[in-house]
Amino acid sequence: MTETVAVIDYGSGNLRSCAKALERAAHDAALPCRIGVTSDADAVYRADRVVLPGVGAFADCMAGLSSVAGLKDALIESVVAKRKPFLGICVGMQLTAEAGVEFGRHAGLGWLKGDITRLDPPDASLKIPHMGWNTLALTAPHPVTADLDGAHVYFVHSYALQNGDPAETLARCTYGVPFAAVVGRDNIVGTQFHPEKSQAAGLTLLTAFLKWRP
Repeated sequence: MTETVAVIDYGSGNLRSCAKALERAAHDAALPCRIGVTSDADAVYRADRVVLPGVGAFADCMAGLSSVAGLKDALIESVVAKRKPFLGICVGMQLTAEAGVEFGRHAGLGWLKGDITRLDPPDASLKIPHMGWNTLALTAPHPVTADLDGAHVYFVHSYALQNGDPAETLARCTYGVPFAAVVGRDNIVGTQFHPEKSQAAGLTLLTAFLKWRP
């Protein structure tokens, strides 16, 4: 049976490259999936899996999500009530936290513990935003990250999840300071890095997500 995957469009960009990477992962693994970019709440309700990408400031992304009629409610219903497999990417992952502190404190979805705070490496030579490749160190077993210990993945970010629940941290990276690179619990998983820009490692993660039965 063909599954539908809703890539949520709330004005935060990076959607087409995310959708194309999911399509590539599904094709290469011969998975019967239909990938759709949508801002339609009904399409999110009907989808079998949900992906929330995101680039930009936390508050702007949350405001964008909240501004589309019914979309935030559909997301919450799908992920929390119906427990559909969910993948958050970059700021899409950050929105699952309790709050973000960029330009003031702003409430997140509260699905995962912790706040999104600015990276502050003590080495002044490490520039912010953290932009480029880094190495994943898995900290807990999970079907979506099973083949990614030591994988190189691509980041573009200035903020990261801190003070989270260690049980919800699946992988870490270090950029002067350690930070959560993959998080998750139950039917929720999120990546601070961009799998759609992470070549083979990213496709491995997306394939595992499409196969995942939480």
